[in-house]
Amino acid sequence: MNILFAGSPKSSSKILKYLAGLKEVHIKGVITQPDKRGKRGGDLKDSEVSKVANALHLKVLKPISLDERIFKDEIESLDTDFLVVVAYGKLLPKWLLRHPKIMAVNVHFSILPIYRGASPIQSALINGDSHSGVSFMQMTDALDEGPVILNKSLEINKDDNKITLEEKLTDLSIKNILKVLENLKKGSITPSEQNHSLATYCTKIAKNDSLIDFKDSATNIINKFKAYFEWPGLSFMHKENRIKIHEISIVNEESSGVAGSFNRIDSSGIYFNTSDLLVVITYLQFPNKNIISSLDAFNSYRSFFE
Repeated sequence: MNILFAGSPKSSSKILKYLAGLKEVHIKGVITQPDKRGKRGGDLKDSEVSKVANALHLKVLKPISLDERIFKDEIESLDTDFLVVVAYGKLLPKWLLRHPKIMAVNVHFSILPIYRGASPIQSALINGDSHSGVSFMQMTDALDEGPVILNKSLEINKDDNKITLEEKLTDLSIKNILKVLENLKKGSITPSEQNHSLATYCTKIAKNDSLIDFKDSATNIINKFKAYFEWPGLSFMHKENRIKIHEISIVNEESSGVAGSFNRIDSSGIYFNTSDLLVVITYLQFPNKNIISSLDAFNSYRSFFE
C-alpha cells in the first residue's frame, strides 16, 4: 500500500520508521513542519520526523503553507492509498484530506471523543486519569471529530509522566496501525461516528503553564509535574526568582501553614504548604544555574528560602 505520511515530533518519527520498514508499505512522501530556530536562535533545526525520513532517503516536504501551488502539485503527483497523520501540528486542508484513494487516517493519543486537540497526553496526566489510549480516526476538516476506526486503551501507572506515557502510546499505535490500514483496504472495518455530546477539548501547552501556585492541592501539583515533565517543566516563584522543579513528591503530612507558603528547608528537601498535604522539592534549578539537590540548596540557599 502507498502511504503519504505527515508528522513532526519524536513519537511520529517512530511510527514512520516502523511503517517504512514493512514490506507491505511504500512511503511515497513525508510532510513535516519547516525547520525552526533553536531556543536561543542559532542554526535551524529539522523535526524528528524529518531526521528519520532523511536517514531513510524518503521524499520530505516542508511547506510553509499547505495551500501553496508547488506543494499541491507535488502531492497530486503522488499515487497515494492512505494519508497517515501523527501529530503533524497543523489542521490539514480539505484538498489534502481528499487526496488519498482510500482514506486519511489520524493517530490520536486519547480515546476520542475525550481530549480532542493538541495536548491529550498532558491532559490525561493533569486530570489524574487511570487510563489513556490511542484512536485511529478517519480525518475530516473539523478538529479530531472524524469517525473512529479503532480505539485501544491502556492503564496509566502512578509513575508515568509525559515521556513514559507517550512512549507507551506510540508502541500501542505501532502494534495496531498495520492491521487498521489492511482492514480499511480490504473494506472489512467501518469507522463509527463519535458521540459528539461527550467531547472534551485540550489546548496547546504554553510556556507559562509551567508556573504553579502552591495554593493548589498536592495531587494537582504532582499531576502537573508529570504532565509538563518533558516541556515546559514545572516552576514556581519565590522572592521574585523563577525556580524550576526537577523532582517533587507528596509528603504524608498535613500542611501546617497558609496554603501556598514556604514550610521549611532541611537536608532532605524544601517543603511547601499546599491546600492539603505538604510537598517536598528534592531537585531544583535557579535561573541560569545548574540543577542542584535539596542538600546543596540547604547548604547554599538556606537563608534565601527562610
